[in-house]
Amino acid sequence: MTQQRMAGGRRAFLALGGLSLLSACAEPQPEPPALPPVAAQPSATPKPPSPSPSATGLPRTPVQKKPRYVVPVRSADKGSRVVALTFDDGPDPAYTPQVLRLLRKHHVKATFFVIGEQASAHPGLVRSIVDDGHTVGTHSWSHADLSRLTAGRVRTEVGRAVDTVATTVGRIPSLFRAPYGSWSRTVFEVCATLGQTSIAWDVDPRDWDNPGAARIRAKILDQVGNRSIVLTHDGGGDRSQTVRALRSVLPVLVDTGYRFVGV
Repeated sequence: MTQQRMAGGRRAFLALGGLSLLSACAEPQPEPPALPPVAAQPSATPKPPSPSPSATGLPRTPVQKKPRYVVPVRSADKGSRVVALTFDDGPDPAYTPQVLRLLRKHHVKATFFVIGEQASAHPGLVRSIVDDGHTVGTHSWSHADLSRLTAGRVRTEVGRAVDTVATTVGRIPSLFRAPYGSWSRTVFEVCATLGQTSIAWDVDPRDWDNPGAARIRAKILDQVGNRSIVLTHDGGGDRSQTVRALRSVLPVLVDTGYRFVGV
């Protein structure tokens, strides 16, 4: 009897235990909290943005002591009267297309020194300049007075503009003009490391000051000579006077035997 009662008790105990286990398994278990995705975890040491532009890929050039003021003597130009027409501060959506149409009409090639910010905002205009066979140089990123800046900031201003143009047209520009014509030893050294040749001018009609189309025309024709580099603007403000002046200047220069060349 005792053994039968003990055996019956063990069977009852096991049955109760099984029911408890089944009951526990049947109860819903709370889901573990979701872990945030790995990408959402902030980096312990975020990498700061580089203050310098990427390498332009051009070889280093000799450090200039002064910018180029006139067209260099070239064997192909011997016996010719040559002039280089240049434009600063663009591209501008209002005036650059007008300038391009005018140059196309007279079969004139020019050099455009573009501001990096403008080139970034209007890449199609930069491509139009190149597609028409003109040369694109740079005029800094933001038209800053580079002679007042540190070498690092000069490199950013020049290099960022160079890289923007290179990315836009697939060709690295090699010509540079300092805003305000304000060069320094530091500017020349940075330009040398970036493979940039500094270009100035010897004819300045001060069209940026909007003196009137007739005055711009007169100054260009009075100052121009063989190997001149003419400074004009297709951006930076209202350039309608410049466009009107060039409408009469270009035919005169062509008719008097000038050939338009690069700087």
